Amino acid sequence: MDTTQRTEQQRSADRRRRELLEAADRVVLRDGPQASMNAIAAEAGITKPILYRHFGDKGGLYAALAMRHTDALLDSLRAALDAPADRRERVEATLDTYLAAIEARPQVYRFLMHPAEGGQPGDPGFDVGKHSAPLLRRMGEELATVIEERLDLGPGSQQLARVWGHGIVGMMHAAGDWWLGERPCSRAELVRSLADLLWGRLAAAGDKVGGPGF
Repeated sequence: MDTTQRTEQQRSADRRRRELLEAADRVVLRDGPQASMNAIAAEAGITKPILYRHFGDKGGLYAALAMRHTDALLDSLRAALDAPADRRERVEATLDTYLAAIEARPQVYRFLMHPAEGGQPGDPGFDVGKHSAPLLRRMGEELATVIEERLDLGPGSQQLARVWGHGIVGMMHAAGDWWLGERPCSRAELVRSLADLLWGRLAAAGDKVGGPGF
């Protein structure tokens, strides 16, 4: 097989994988954490063994969906952090971007972060708990990198940036999860309250010399 044939086959496989992920997304939007491999295969118009052939198992499909949605969310968060505004406004915009994302697609959020309650006979729910922690850790490391690149935190800055990154992601996740379930206040009120909690040290830290600024 020559290089051209291999390249075309890879493009075809990538295209088919995207189509299957889009079908899975439609099921997740409808069923949330109750989404099953049977339902996803039916939505894609294929048999379940073919779905397994592309993703290996439920964990493989979940990981692919998590990567797809996490990439999109991180792109949005980076855009908020890079917006032409003062630091407080960008902190609030970043918090609001995360909350707006989970509010806009609550079923996707629940699929990614909460294990299915029960499951269908012969096709139990995804083992989400096994995979959601690495997703949050990835977000924490991404935010830590941004903080370390942009803020002058003094001695031990790399470790402190990681503490802040993971701490902020944990706060956003816990507060957002509670807020999405109970809706005790408006999104804007929650954003302001969380920003107030973060603001003391963020306001005091200077920009890193030669960095893009925070």
